[in-house]
Amino acid sequence: MGMGGQTGGEGCSSGGCVKSQYSWEEIQKHNLRTDKWLVIERKVYNITQWVKRHPGGLRVIGHFAGEDATDAFHAFHPDKQFVKKFLKPLYIGDLAENEPSQDRGKDVQQVEDFRELRRTAEDMGLFNASPVFFTLYLSHILFLEYLAWSTLFYLGTGWIPTLITILLLTTSQAQAGWLQHDFGHLSVFKKSKFNHLLHKFIIGHLKGASANWWNHRHFQHHAKPNIFKKDPDVNMVHIFVLGETQPVEYGKKKMKYLPYNHQHQYFFLIGPPLLIPVYFTIQIMKTMITRKDWVDLAWSLSYYTRFFTTFVPFFGVWGSVALLTIVRFIESHWFVWVTQMNHIPMEIDHEKYRDWLSSQLAATCNIEQSFFNDWFSGHLNFQIEHHLFPTMPRHNYWKIAPLVRSLCSKYNVNYEEKSLYNGFRDVIRSLQKSGELWLDAYLHK
Repeated sequence: MGMGGQTGGEGCSSGGCVKSQYSWEEIQKHNLRTDKWLVIERKVYNITQWVKRHPGGLRVIGHFAGEDATDAFHAFHPDKQFVKKFLKPLYIGDLAENEPSQDRGKDVQQVEDFRELRRTAEDMGLFNASPVFFTLYLSHILFLEYLAWSTLFYLGTGWIPTLITILLLTTSQAQAGWLQHDFGHLSVFKKSKFNHLLHKFIIGHLKGASANWWNHRHFQHHAKPNIFKKDPDVNMVHIFVLGETQPVEYGKKKMKYLPYNHQHQYFFLIGPPLLIPVYFTIQIMKTMITRKDWVDLAWSLSYYTRFFTTFVPFFGVWGSVALLTIVRFIESHWFVWVTQMNHIPMEIDHEKYRDWLSSQLAATCNIEQSFFNDWFSGHLNFQIEHHLFPTMPRHNYWKIAPLVRSLCSKYNVNYEEKSLYNGFRDVIRSLQKSGELWLDAYLHK
């Protein structure tokens, strides 16, 4: 069969059937909403209809339309043989023999070396989770919840016991947030169904949120971190401008929804305080109801039922509402600073079609390792390793980190690591710099 203008499928004759062959030029044309192809291990798949049924959501797979998605495929799917069964009906042909395995001039040797690193990690058993680690982690979360109730039961509802209870509940909620993240990434159990079940229990029953909402949003972030229109975490709905490109674009177009040159100051008022108690809470409930996700809604309601059953006898209905609001207000600060210190100070831009290693390293940085930093951030201080290998259990990040650093050094890929204080500081500095770029473009261009 020829390449270029083929529509896919098999050409059959008395000699048998031969799959079509395609050039990258042809494949890259199929990146439209109603026409999506992608490449995995030199095989071309038409995913136009499959995106609607993709368990990870239509956007995360759709973001790779017209591209090589081999490394993303391996990153997100721990049971590849099972998933490949779903790929068979979508297979339409192969890359032409004279076509490189990588599109858009990517460094073929760098890509291959990264894949060799992944094989090394698999051989080292770094994708095998420790049952003891995750059992103890869940136990310490449940123990914090028990201590919160016990404090009120034995010490009453005075100011000091109430403050202790708030501290215990906030810590429990933050740590449950990191633990649901592990199960959401399928990094604990070998079988996905067990990961999904525990994910719903932790994010639903222990936190009152939605597993499906989190998956569809967070997987996009991992697929295309810090890429506008593909990573929902950098969609700031005109509240903030990020990076170096967006501020100039807004400035040139005279877009001033807010005084962005002061965003590093009003960030403290509307960023950390409001994300979880206001924006996430409203968005999660709206998503579950509009999508008729009754299973996740039931899990979420079980959290609220348990919470109010536990604390109404101590504080009454409105006192319990106040308690929940305060806990989420404080947790929101914890969550925002930890999640943004790894990404906001890094490159934030439009799609540049980099290879997996380069795209993840451009958008992520690490925070120094210590027992406190590991616990405080849920091991997201190893953000680089987590983004490269999202299904790797977090307790193994430190083992693969030296090999990742060595690979980055070989290809001059920036591997950035900083202290916790500098990570927090750089969030504000990057917002200030982006605001200044906006103001300059707004006034002078």
